[in-house]
Amino acid sequence: MNGIRHGFWQGWTAFALLAMFFFSPSCLAQLPDFVDLVRENRAAVVNISTRQQFQQYDFLPEGLDPGQESLPDPHQAPRQGMPEGTPGHPHGQPMPDPFGKDGESLGSGFIIGSDGIILTNDHVTARAQEIIVRLSDGRELEAEVIGADERTDLAVLQIDAESLPTVSIGSGEDLAVGEWVLAIGSPFGFEHSVTSGIVSAKGRSLPHGNYVPYIQTDVAINPGNSGGPLFNLDGEVVGINSQIYSRTGGFMGLSFAIPIELAMEVAEQLQETGQVQRGWLGVMIQDVTRELAAGFGLDRPYGALVAELLEDGPAADAGIKSGDVILEFAGRSVDSSAALPPIVGRAEVGSTVEVVVLRDGEKKSVEVDIKPLPDDSRIAEPAADDEQGNVEQGEASAVGIRVEPLREEERSRLDLEKSDGGVLVTEVSGQEAIDAGFQPGDILVTLDHQPVSSAEEFAALAEDLESSSSVPVLVIRDGQPSFLALQVP
Repeated sequence: MNGIRHGFWQGWTAFALLAMFFFSPSCLAQLPDFVDLVRENRAAVVNISTRQQFQQYDFLPEGLDPGQESLPDPHQAPRQGMPEGTPGHPHGQPMPDPFGKDGESLGSGFIIGSDGIILTNDHVTARAQEIIVRLSDGRELEAEVIGADERTDLAVLQIDAESLPTVSIGSGEDLAVGEWVLAIGSPFGFEHSVTSGIVSAKGRSLPHGNYVPYIQTDVAINPGNSGGPLFNLDGEVVGINSQIYSRTGGFMGLSFAIPIELAMEVAEQLQETGQVQRGWLGVMIQDVTRELAAGFGLDRPYGALVAELLEDGPAADAGIKSGDVILEFAGRSVDSSAALPPIVGRAEVGSTVEVVVLRDGEKKSVEVDIKPLPDDSRIAEPAADDEQGNVEQGEASAVGIRVEPLREEERSRLDLEKSDGGVLVTEVSGQEAIDAGFQPGDILVTLDHQPVSSAEEFAALAEDLESSSSVPVLVIRDGQPSFLALQVP
């Protein structure tokens, strides 16, 4: 009995000591206090409501939610299994009213100019017929869009007011993962709501946001927070809350903010010219996987693999080739393919930058003249209606892939010249080829950096491959080039 009592008191003493530690002034002093930060900055955060004509869309997949909320409409049809808000739509428009009625949307913004200049998300104000900005003192003012950039999801507004409080601009690049941050916004229309958390990751690439290296946080962001500021503990804006990942339409622990440096660069261009000019390299890239890294002789998977060069692009003019791995751009290391577009986009148009590539196992420096990103997109040519002729079927190669020559209509559809080579994959029987992801219908262009123009050439190259090695193979599938890593039997 005495032993039981002794154990009880030992446990109670340990608990009391832990409680005294966690609730002591020294421990509590380590937790952030946001009171002064909120008091000094809440007046510079605004609520934004719009009236806009919704459009009908066929399907909105669940996933990334731009964080904008359309108010309930009694005429709106139910959406089975769909979260509220606007999950995953590439441009962040509100969920459309099926009857094409007008509707309101809610968002946030913050004042960057005392003369009424406001920064917010483009998806908050896109296609709005009327934009109303509500200030912290209760005033409601109509806003005009000075400029908007869909690629970065940013918009600059102007209201007729003077001597307004403004935010202090900090640095998103200087943020450290694990650092405390705070958001002020209007989730679901509840103005000047405050939430906090930490930076979870940096440099995230999201669908339809290739030119934005997003800051990932666990700050509670919900529909209506879009366009609101993300603060560091010094009371400086370091990002603009833009998207959440959600399967419910509400916060699930993953929030994404646009770094403030990028946002201010875009805002400056929009105020000066009404449009944004960003750098263009003219390449289609893909990730370097562990298998591809071994094939290229890299000690680890990093860099951006050039799958295709766009005609008359800066990279093609500079001599960069398909199969090159871009390791550095303008002195900055390229850790992944997702890291390259934001770096290129911020490069000054007309400047010459040094690009370090890996080619044939050796590093090579290339000088590239940066051009402006074109507004137009390439349109695939339709397949020709020529009659199909008889072609000679190749034997299955040493790597378990059977190929045949390309027909003229296939070359025409893919805009391939005979000099470009390429053969059609008709059968994939080898286990290594199956594991690598080859499929019948693929257009095989190069094997281990060597161009392939015929079935006989492919078979000869396959016979010469080193046993148990990993080699890169360039294929075109559904009009898109990509490299596959083939493990040689």
